[in-house]
Amino acid sequence: MEKLVVVGLAVLFAVLFAMLLQRRRPAPPSNPGAYNAPAQLDRSDFDRPEAPWLVVSFTSETCHSCADVAAKCQLLESAVVAVQDIEVGTRPDLHGRYAIEAVPIVAIADSAGVVRRSFVGPVSSTHLWGAVAELREPGSVPDGCGAATDGDAED
Repeated sequence: MEKLVVVGLAVLFAVLFAMLLQRRRPAPPSNPGAYNAPAQLDRSDFDRPEAPWLVVSFTSETCHSCADVAAKCQLLESAVVAVQDIEVGTRPDLHGRYAIEAVPIVAIADSAGVVRRSFVGPVSSTHLWGAVAELREPGSVPDGCGAATDGDAED
């Protein structure tokens, strides 16, 4: 009987110790970038899936800077770069599928649909052109050109 009491106390101590350790665990990391670009795109969801590169602008008709971003992206259209604007009012399915919670978002994806570069918020033409040029031909963009962080803006 004495052994049973000792085992019971040991189990109680272990449970209390585990509860104490669990309370001391650090809080999970916050998500500072709640509005993110997708990391992968299904190229069959977009025009010209055979193009080596895809630039997608996720926009909204009610967004003040979205039309400007979409127009800047459109200038990148070429034989090897497909460009498509996905406006939430006309393609809510794609905004939902890719968890787009804020606009504008620009995603630059390779032939496999891997998003190699993205911008959240307004972006300059220089940064868009520099990002696409550097992805297509690494080392082609001089230092300081096209090296903006996501969300950098203004021409």
